Amino acid sequence: MLISPAERLRRLADDGDADSLSRRLRERRFRLFDSLVARLGPPISILDVGGTVEFWERRGWADRPGVSITLLNLGDQDQRHDNVRPMVGDATNLADFADGQFDVAFSNSVIEHLFSLEAQSRMAHEVQRVAKAHWVQTPNFWFPVEPHFLVPAWHWLPEDARVAILRRRGVGWAGRCPDADFAREIVREHRLMRRAELSRLFPSSRIVPERMFGLVKSWIAIRGFPAAS
Repeated sequence: MLISPAERLRRLADDGDADSLSRRLRERRFRLFDSLVARLGPPISILDVGGTVEFWERRGWADRPGVSITLLNLGDQDQRHDNVRPMVGDATNLADFADGQFDVAFSNSVIEHLFSLEAQSRMAHEVQRVAKAHWVQTPNFWFPVEPHFLVPAWHWLPEDARVAILRRRGVGWAGRCPDADFAREIVREHRLMRRAELSRLFPSSRIVPERMFGLVKSWIAIRGFPAAS
């Protein structure tokens, strides 16, 4: 059976598929995170801003000894593991947590969903406040394929053009949105970041590129982990 280019892209980008390109890239990315956390030594407390139970299950960290993970997300999640505790909250306001409460703040592809640079700045401030070390990954604005809508150059089109397309057809992970206001809200939610912006929000962090096909697919802001011995 023939597969359309759009469906082929969806399969490549599906982290739920163990054979997808997205899963392989995340596993490679997570090996770097794992190596950094290993330098801290147990016990380790992690705040995952925007995280899910499934993410940590797939990485083999659910029920991992010496690690406690607090998940902060907009919606409820069931607690399925003793060391993974879901909470409902706002990434831009972590007032429930004290300064330096966690060993590590972790966030994977979340900060680009906050609509504005101002909101992204608030999240960055809070992440750096509540944890001694952090790992914040986000897609690169200059990578040619937008990772949520899976359309080449989508994020470089004028906003009105993206809204018009979304009202007529579903693209990527977004279904068709006939309502103009709702379509515009979906478009505005996704604000991919440039390296310079991430550097300004995380001024003391090392900004690490994640490459695919020789191009920078995403950036990772890293700080607070001991140097390798």
